[in-house]
Amino acid sequence: MLRSLFLSLLCLLPAFAGAQAGAPAPAECVVPSKPGGAMDLTCKLAKKGLTQESAAAAVAPMRISYLPGGIGAVAWHSMASQRRRAEPNTLVAFSGGSLLNLAQGKFGNAKAGDVRWVAALGADYGMIAVRSDSPYKTLADLIDALRRHPDKVLIGVSGTIGSQDWLKMALVARHAGIDPKVLRFVALEGGGEVFTAMQADYVQVVSGDTSEATLNASANHARVLAVLAEKRLPGVLAGVPTAREQGVDVVWPIIRGVWMGPQVPDADYQRWVATFDRAMATPQFAEWRAQAGLYPFALTGPKLTAYVRKAVDEYARQATELGLMR
Repeated sequence: MLRSLFLSLLCLLPAFAGAQAGAPAPAECVVPSKPGGAMDLTCKLAKKGLTQESAAAAVAPMRISYLPGGIGAVAWHSMASQRRRAEPNTLVAFSGGSLLNLAQGKFGNAKAGDVRWVAALGADYGMIAVRSDSPYKTLADLIDALRRHPDKVLIGVSGTIGSQDWLKMALVARHAGIDPKVLRFVALEGGGEVFTAMQADYVQVVSGDTSEATLNASANHARVLAVLAEKRLPGVLAGVPTAREQGVDVVWPIIRGVWMGPQVPDADYQRWVATFDRAMATPQFAEWRAQAGLYPFALTGPKLTAYVRKAVDEYARQATELGLMR
């Protein structure tokens, strides 16, 4: 009898193994920076957007992991150039800053065509902020201080010289007649770390993104002096004037989304594109996107890929004009 039971169990093992092999692996979203910044926010929005899909497929919710370093270069090379490049359920967050780094060669010889661009989940804009107790009440106050004592105002940015946060502040300064070379920048890893540094008074100004500012302004941790948008934004920052309103004609939109490794099978890539198409078409996703401080901007698959390539070319042109590239 025991022998018959043992043989029966052996017959069941292949079917059990096949069922296990066919089960979809849990999805993962990689944040290419430390926790707390806009990249983190992007993965959290993607996770929320996929909650219904996860429930329908009876799989574990998307998990979020962190792979900071080299202003995104570590995550890029890990997912695009190493053993993880074919993982079918791993997404990586990106922003306009990622595309700027590509344009300037900060990811080595990497090119926009080296990965598979899945979905743009939304967009936000650049902004300039100070602590809530800062003596700078307006953008004009800050510009005046930078003119008189640029050595006494430390500006926190995510990334180094040439990063999008650096460029935003450099463009504001140049428009105001200030040479960006006299400004004192402090390079940090991710927007969360920049705001933490400002709360500790390690830096007095943050050049960052409206999505990050939304999180901090709502907690009364920061005062946003200007948004770098064409017009005032709805929501928490509705009362903040644009830089244009204050005589500084600088606008800086930022795309946010996710990409996959270059060797992901086409069927899996198309599945993810379709998944995000469905998720972003729902009213619930629009609500989550607004809560994250982002604004409507939805592109997937080939349309997103074309947008990214065009944006990289444009960033390269801007960087060349500012003397950041030869």
